[in-house]
Amino acid sequence: MDAVSDITIRHAVPADIPAIVPVIAAAKTIMRSSGNMEQWAGNYPAPEDLLRDMEREAGRVCVQDGRVVGYFAFIPGPDPTYAKIYEGAWLEDTLPYHVIHRIASYPDVHGIFHAIMTYGFAHTRNIRIDTHRDNRIMQHNILKHGYSYCGIIYLEDGAERLAYQRVDPPGGPAAV
Repeated sequence: MDAVSDITIRHAVPADIPAIVPVIAAAKTIMRSSGNMEQWAGNYPAPEDLLRDMEREAGRVCVQDGRVVGYFAFIPGPDPTYAKIYEGAWLEDTLPYHVIHRIASYPDVHGIFHAIMTYGFAHTRNIRIDTHRDNRIMQHNILKHGYSYCGIIYLEDGAERLAYQRVDPPGGPAAV
């Protein structure tokens, strides 16, 4: 387990799914209210998606005061959707990297994104992340945490995503 301030991050387990589902619903509500009408349409991410993350040991929950308040997937690369990038280039394309997907949290809990980034960079120095063009909140957080915009990637279903990368120097994080 890793902790940032009062948020603890640990591997998600199937018993966490009933607590994760309302977190995802809250994240979708935030997206819709901020004008992001297309990302995470329908039942995505569904409990089956969360189980796949867990089977790959990639699912993580953010816990505060004993309550699941956030979820994300922390997946070792390579990610097939990141093999080709358009209208740009990755900052670094030879080092191993991790990808962060499916970030979700309750709107009243602050510091989740920071906790996730702290967790990620405690485990690797090279992280890639992407988001929907309409997800202005996520774009703001990504840039605020030292990522660089690299270009456009396409998901397996053909959906476009804006792609970002942050590579910290050996021996320590970049100043953010």
